[in-house]
Amino acid sequence: MVLMKKVLPQRFFKRPVLSVALTLLGKFLVRKRGKKIESFMITEVEAYDGLKDRASHASRGLTERNKIMFGEAGHWYVYFTYGMHWMLNIVTGPKGYPAAVLIRGVKGVNGPARVTKKLKIDKYFNGKTTSKKNGLWIEDRGVKVKPLQIKRTKRVGVEYAGRYWANKKYRFLSADNSFTGEYLRKVLI
Repeated sequence: MVLMKKVLPQRFFKRPVLSVALTLLGKFLVRKRGKKIESFMITEVEAYDGLKDRASHASRGLTERNKIMFGEAGHWYVYFTYGMHWMLNIVTGPKGYPAAVLIRGVKGVNGPARVTKKLKIDKYFNGKTTSKKNGLWIEDRGVKVKPLQIKRTKRVGVEYAGRYWANKKYRFLSADNSFTGEYLRKVLI
């Protein structure tokens, strides 16, 4: 069996945030540190969609902290929260429209702060492109997550955004583990 390992190009991220979020499930987050390369299948994401999305950092307008969200798609938006955790997001859509997808979980690691801690991701990546050159990228390895395998829920911890935005079902999880087993073992090799 020939295994496809294709780094996602910048154009993949130049689409509406909800489309990108849904299609990131089953892709692989890859981190290179020195000669060590780790990869984990993305299993949970959250979408943040523009200036009107009251749960998004962009709803406050352009700031020094969120300026990456207003830039080119395919760049990492990494920010520090609660004085102790790094959060990893990928910018999506057209330049000037602030949207991003938060990587909330990968196979075996649940929670966005645990993901960044496991992969040693910090402010170094903020504003960098998703690329091998920068040591953090996303690959398509042929895993297809079908719509029926995706669970949609409201986002976590955004009650401050008001009822309408807090209840938006912009969190997507791989609800089915049918892509585990022998195929997944081959993908991870």
